Amino acid sequence: MFYQELKTNFEEKANPEQAQQLAGYMRNQFKFYGLHTPERRKIYHDFLLREKKKKKIDWNLLNRAWEDQYREMQYFVCDYLIAMKKYLTYNDIDRIERFVRTKQWWDTVDSLIKPIGDLGLRDARINELMLEWSTDSDFWVRRVAIEHQLLRKKKMNTDLLAQIIENNLNSQEFFINKAIGWALRDYSKTNSEWARQFIAENYDRMAKLSITEGSKYL
Repeated sequence: MFYQELKTNFEEKANPEQAQQLAGYMRNQFKFYGLHTPERRKIYHDFLLREKKKKKIDWNLLNRAWEDQYREMQYFVCDYLIAMKKYLTYNDIDRIERFVRTKQWWDTVDSLIKPIGDLGLRDARINELMLEWSTDSDFWVRRVAIEHQLLRKKKMNTDLLAQIIENNLNSQEFFINKAIGWALRDYSKTNSEWARQFIAENYDRMAKLSITEGSKYL
């Protein structure tokens, strides 16, 4: 299985000094081999090309990698899902949700929004699911809902975006308020008037962080 090959390659290229720095950056929540993104992705680049040709997702590999104690393994899972996103179906959401709800931090959560968002453009059932997630007790799950439409530009579902954000106004959670600001800032590049009006209408309920981030390009 590629899992063991991947671990061997990571171990051979491990950098203890960088590992300590990366762990500190992530508040020492995870162990690292100490590989920066370009070096890490180079290790499994060819493997992902082969997987694309197979057009079939290896969930056993992904589950095993996700359970690994090293953070680079979770990054591999995220990169794999992004590479294989067009082969995902709604039936895969439960599997992805397990990744969203475990080993949580902004690094993996903000990567997992990409395959989920892409699927949402192909299957409208994702819209209702994201509305459901936007009121979840787990703020990381809510963050996915807020951010899953990032970079959609003219394909943005503004009604969905507005409702999801409104479900999270008056939050005291930094990662939620930051996500709201990012979502508004991103879409303001496409439709500045919509973002400006949304902020004006909800100004009294929005955190200062959300307003500052959302207004950056207005």
